Amino acid sequence: MKKSALVYTTIFSMFLFASCSVSKFIPEKKYLLDEVKIETDKKELKPALFNNYIRQNPNAKWFNIVKIPMYIYSASGRDSTKAINKFFRKIGDAPVIYDEATAIKTKDEMQKAARNFGYMGATVNMEKKVNKNKLKLTYKIISGHPYYIRQIAYDIKDLKIGELISGSQEQSLIKEGMLFDVNVLNSERDRINKLLQDNGYYKFTKDFIVYQADTSRNINQIDLTMRLLPYQKRKEDAPTDHSQYKVNSVNFVADDNIPRIDESTLSSYDSIQYKGRNIYFKENCYLRPKVMNNANRIKEDGLFNDQDVRNTYYSLGRLNALKYSNIRFLENDSLPNSLDAYILMARANNKSLSFELEGTNSAGDIGAAASVAFMHKNLFRGSESFMIKLRGAYEAITGLKGGYASDNYTEYGIESNLNFPEFMFPFLSSSFKNKIRATSELGIKFSSQIRPEFSRTSASASWSYRWSRLRNIHRFDLIDINYIYMPKISDEFRDYLDNMTGSNSLLKYSYEDQLIVKMGYNYTFNSLGTSVNKNPTKDSYTIRFSFEEAGNLLYAASKLANVAPKNNESFVLANIPFAQYVKADVDYTKNFVIDPRNSLVFHIGGGIAVPYGNSKMLPFEKRYFSGGANSVRGWTVRSLGPGAFQGSTDGKLDFLNYTGDIKLDVNLEYRTHLFWKFNGAAFVDAGNIWNMKENSDQPGGVFKINKFYNQIAVAYGLGIRMDLDYLILRFDGGMKAINPMRTGKEKYPITRPDFGRDFAFHFAVGYPF
Repeated sequence: MKKSALVYTTIFSMFLFASCSVSKFIPEKKYLLDEVKIETDKKELKPALFNNYIRQNPNAKWFNIVKIPMYIYSASGRDSTKAINKFFRKIGDAPVIYDEATAIKTKDEMQKAARNFGYMGATVNMEKKVNKNKLKLTYKIISGHPYYIRQIAYDIKDLKIGELISGSQEQSLIKEGMLFDVNVLNSERDRINKLLQDNGYYKFTKDFIVYQADTSRNINQIDLTMRLLPYQKRKEDAPTDHSQYKVNSVNFVADDNIPRIDESTLSSYDSIQYKGRNIYFKENCYLRPKVMNNANRIKEDGLFNDQDVRNTYYSLGRLNALKYSNIRFLENDSLPNSLDAYILMARANNKSLSFELEGTNSAGDIGAAASVAFMHKNLFRGSESFMIKLRGAYEAITGLKGGYASDNYTEYGIESNLNFPEFMFPFLSSSFKNKIRATSELGIKFSSQIRPEFSRTSASASWSYRWSRLRNIHRFDLIDINYIYMPKISDEFRDYLDNMTGSNSLLKYSYEDQLIVKMGYNYTFNSLGTSVNKNPTKDSYTIRFSFEEAGNLLYAASKLANVAPKNNESFVLANIPFAQYVKADVDYTKNFVIDPRNSLVFHIGGGIAVPYGNSKMLPFEKRYFSGGANSVRGWTVRSLGPGAFQGSTDGKLDFLNYTGDIKLDVNLEYRTHLFWKFNGAAFVDAGNIWNMKENSDQPGGVFKINKFYNQIAVAYGLGIRMDLDYLILRFDGGMKAINPMRTGKEKYPITRPDFGRDFAFHFAVGYPF
């Protein structure tokens, strides 16, 4: 028997066995729910609108193709006491047995939903197709004629509220001639409720707004009346107009155990006053009064405004020193329609110590790294976050050429940052600082790398700002200073550098002392307003943009000082040449949710960096590289490009040449839930890097508009992700499909795949994009 025939026979036998195993879990006269579909007779009513109303879904499929989790469960057999069977049942999915009552409930809810969308005569039929012990169910939605709003009237006897609603008609969601959509009517109630609560109506809820729909005048047209119900605290009370409330006072309670607020409780607290506001605490006040006061957005002697309350919650949420907060309002008995606000703050555990241990693998060399970090979330009683981290690493290096005294790589470093919960900049008003809601961060870092070939020391300091609003996140690096110092280079390695072609060789330039003084800006927009590290439940997209420039201020200062460099060399500061360049990156990710267990993610990203003025080429740390866990996964990190560059035979040092000035990445990834905490992925990646100018050390690496598309590398592969809630471990295996670093038939390894030559394995934390 041929090998291919044997494979097909084995696969067929496995599926036949799996089908038999599933049958044992299907009771007599019952059916396995094999498939559920939704069909509508109008394009406007998309089937996806009704997915959330399905109460019973069939078993999930891997990659939307095969129900592997169901087969895993079915392999457990009927004896549930065995450990292996318990394990299979835990990670698998029990076969879903069709339930008629649940299907009828789904039908009724879909019918109600269709009518709420404006199709008041809509009906839903169920169509069942049975094949042996399997059932396929189709919900067919017959929409009927849509109903439209002919005219809108308002029955509002409260004059003040009537004026507010009338003055906001431009923002109204209800328009004459629109579809009679109950969901839109409810959204309009929410809008009006927010409008009134932002204008003093503390006790108002949307339940006071009701609609009356009259269909008697015309078929499929509705005369809509919005009515405002009067205020009644109890049913037996006489109806009255709704009252507007003012805020009389704002008070702070700094306590770990938030009690019920009343006069008897507060009498046991110590208190101080800051700018006319009371601050209550026990033993000591762990936050400075100014910090509390700056977080507050509620104004005394003004109308109650729920937006101010939400803004205060947001400001308090930015204080790392707080575990949680709560804002309560009490009616002031001595002042009618007046409220006293109490901002309750529970202190977080401010000190923590963490330890991390990790394994490293660099080009096959195995090593280990460890770090310990200390965090203090309230260093100066102003919710300042302070972090200091110590890190050490060791790696045994193999394959070195030449007579080196050691074959060990060691690294040690220390980094620290101090974060302030405000925009710290001179001459800015308090109102501006409160409006922008930024945090300021000071960062310092030092690391030392000791290799057999050289020693490398890096020191940096930065001052940056970060702020966010709704779905937008901004980061501005006001100044970032990096100093790279090479205290020792071995004679063997120095000879290697001296023998490199060209006086401005990338390799040689990468091992010189450098000074980088840069400014930068990063912007991120997420359509869901949340992190995309987790799979979102609905379609979403993310846009990232970053820009940085370095050396311009130093270059201008050097020019003004009229210190001309010798022999056309670079300007220097403290005898160290400084880098001058601009760099910009843009990144777009789109997530298409197919169902709760399957999604398709598209990503495209690119960047360009241009050295100029004082720099003839980019610093090595700022150059792009391709390949690796977050790029084209058929290549290991720093092993692809630039362009058609084929690499050299010099072994260990060749990775330095796999860098460029331009980068392009395009990725398509299908993600599916497998079982338990495991998710799977199938992906196709494409991309490469290029140089702006010809470089004799990287032949074929320059970007040319009429050639670059023929130099795009393509890879495909599969991946497994383990979702541990607090982090995601990712394992990806990629195969080369199109290799621009080769010519002829070798350029297309997809036609003749060689696992040993074309495969790359990656381990990473988090999703690739």
